[in-house]
Amino acid sequence: MRRHRNVKIVATLGPASETYDMIRALHEAGADVFRLNMSHGDHDGIREKHRIIRQVERDLESPIAILADLQGPKLRVGVFANGEEELEAGATFRMDLDPAEGNSERVCLPHPEIFQALEPGAGLLVNDGKIRLKVRDCGEDFAECDVVTGGTISNRKGVNVPDVELPLAALSEKDRKDLEFVCQLGIDWLALSFVQRPEDVIEARELAAGRAAILSKIEKPSAVSRFSGILAASDGIMVARGDLGVELPVQNVPPIQKRLVRNCRAAAKPVIVATQMLESMIESPMPTRAEVSDVATAIYEGADAIMLSAESAAGDYPIEAVTTMDNVAREVENDPTYTQIIEASRRAQRNTVADGIVAAAREIAETTDIKAICCFTQSGTTALLTARERPRVPIIAMTSLRGTARQLALSWGVNCVMTEELTRFKMAVVHAARAARSQGYASALDQIVVTAGVPFNVPGTTNILRVAPCQESLIYSTDPG
Repeated sequence: MRRHRNVKIVATLGPASETYDMIRALHEAGADVFRLNMSHGDHDGIREKHRIIRQVERDLESPIAILADLQGPKLRVGVFANGEEELEAGATFRMDLDPAEGNSERVCLPHPEIFQALEPGAGLLVNDGKIRLKVRDCGEDFAECDVVTGGTISNRKGVNVPDVELPLAALSEKDRKDLEFVCQLGIDWLALSFVQRPEDVIEARELAAGRAAILSKIEKPSAVSRFSGILAASDGIMVARGDLGVELPVQNVPPIQKRLVRNCRAAAKPVIVATQMLESMIESPMPTRAEVSDVATAIYEGADAIMLSAESAAGDYPIEAVTTMDNVAREVENDPTYTQIIEASRRAQRNTVADGIVAAAREIAETTDIKAICCFTQSGTTALLTARERPRVPIIAMTSLRGTARQLALSWGVNCVMTEELTRFKMAVVHAARAARSQGYASALDQIVVTAGVPFNVPGTTNILRVAPCQESLIYSTDPG
């Protein structure tokens, strides 16, 4: 299914979007990737959503990526005798390992790892940062805190610890079970929550064992400070602005977002900008102007994908939310300023033969009357390198591997077309021309650029480029080999 935009749209599935008709409508409206949130629902429900997505994919003959988002460790306080308490600014409040019900002076925090890492002066945030505490004194089983910002604290509210790196793995026991379940099910991307260090990503990769690409969610200050290592260990990145905006001052998030997006592009790895993009559309058929501007900013920055969470999972207007994103993307990408910004932020990458081939393909396409760049790829690397160039013409990724086509559904500007396994470059050119014509990218009178690796079907061998006519008789007459 051809999209008339380059940025991709990720839609989260949930109670508002779990039927065949709704999932198909969301894909037709513009959703390229469906996110399964492992924090909600059981394995039977996840299996059914997976089945429906694959059915929609078969019916529409359109590769769809499935992203399973692991929950990660959840740090929460215990329960209160009265259900909730009001904390006043300037008061003291204690957190400890005592399982007794809490009151206005203390509550259980059943996570000894937090107390092991805390130091006097560290901050504790409760209920998405609405309550802010500062540690005055601490030990192996307690933390005496001053209440900096008061508010209502109630049963099992979440706790964030922004100032220290916690001795916690990114994968809880639940995450390990969920990881194995979704990998056996057959998902394309695996999103990791609570990533603090590259080793967290490496552990998940070992457990996935090549069955899914690994996408790291950047939502903690320690992940920002170690981003280069995390990016190197990951196949993709999600800028999870929700928790990031809780653990860091909110004014820090926009420049971090911009920096992470640019670093991902330089590394030729897809990046998603997520959280609260069209939040008001959970209850309203129209977004706010500020939300539209936020979505547009992520597109102008060159993000590969933009994501809907509750808007499509539990909102009243899931199709309208996807349609809004699609409309904003088209409008932004038709703006001449968008092209100027994207091209001004391009970094020259000439480290390998493949880098040189894709850069040359982009330059040829933009300086002559070329209608599309067709790249043959097995692992997806050539398509990712081409997408990094952000060419002005469409990218058609030709692959015989359905898993590769699905994973590339997350990448900027990449339109995947399934092809048979080929052994000769001339036939690759013929198939590329057929795909360009059948998908509406070119006519028989047009030309395309074709890139591939010889020998065929060997990952990482991109070494050939040809400007080819789309008329098959001309291909055969000009290339007798």
